[in-house]
Amino acid sequence: MKKNLAVMTAVLMMAALAGCGGNEAAETTAAPAAEGTAEAEAAETEAEETEASDSAEESGEAKTTFTVGFDADLPPMGFMDDDGSYVGFDLDLAREVADRMGLEFVAQPILWDAKDMELDNGTIDCVWNGFTITGREDQYTWTEPYMNNEQVFVVLADSGITDTAGLAGKVVEVQVDSAAETALNGMPDLKATLASVETTPNYNQAIMDLEMGAVDAVAMDSVVAQYLLTQRGTDAVILDEALSSEQYAVGFKLGNEELRDQVQAVLEEMAADGTMAEISTEWFGSDITTIGK
Repeated sequence: MKKNLAVMTAVLMMAALAGCGGNEAAETTAAPAAEGTAEAEAAETEAEETEASDSAEESGEAKTTFTVGFDADLPPMGFMDDDGSYVGFDLDLAREVADRMGLEFVAQPILWDAKDMELDNGTIDCVWNGFTITGREDQYTWTEPYMNNEQVFVVLADSGITDTAGLAGKVVEVQVDSAAETALNGMPDLKATLASVETTPNYNQAIMDLEMGAVDAVAMDSVVAQYLLTQRGTDAVILDEALSSEQYAVGFKLGNEELRDQVQAVLEEMAADGTMAEISTEWFGSDITTIGK
């Protein structure tokens, strides 16, 4: 009996051990299976999301607007009229381009030193507002130039300043992040003779500062200077010596060649049929544009 009991005990112990080992093996095998299922489900979900995203892009609505970023304090290129509407030579060109492209024209005023952020965010399609290529050649995708311009100094007629040498020890003001500021920074010898170079948000304020005697000179675009001095009746003159010669063009986010090419084609069409010359004559008294010339 004892022998039989011992044998039976041994058999039961072996069965118990076998049972424990079998459960452990089953659990070990089941874990990878469950993990594999989770990975498969995640992959399937990602594939579905990608497919949905691609489908949304393919079925996206066609572009319906052409949004132009501009400095609303830069007459005659773009500014607010007395009735609160936005007007200007550049805006008239842009509006005509939008019409011919079958798009709704949107004039979007921006802070000039925020133009890159506006382009990057997609808030605007381009910068079109007396936008100088010089010094920015590789920062944007450009149309061909449509107008020549110069950076000049404006001083009060009775200031006694007749040339750039007379600016020594004087305070000069520029618009922040403007072509004039770039031009001055590129002329360290001239800049070193000045008492200081101050910045202002816009050229209307700069001319006001000049009129009040807060600054001795303003460095700015010649096209804008001629218009502002005429409109304001300021007793000021433009010095003969120019800081730099440059060209205006339309600037798009770097790499946006598709929209740039569409706009360029329309500008050439407008130059060929005389529309561009008509708009220029309305604002400047003559055709001073350069496309097709």
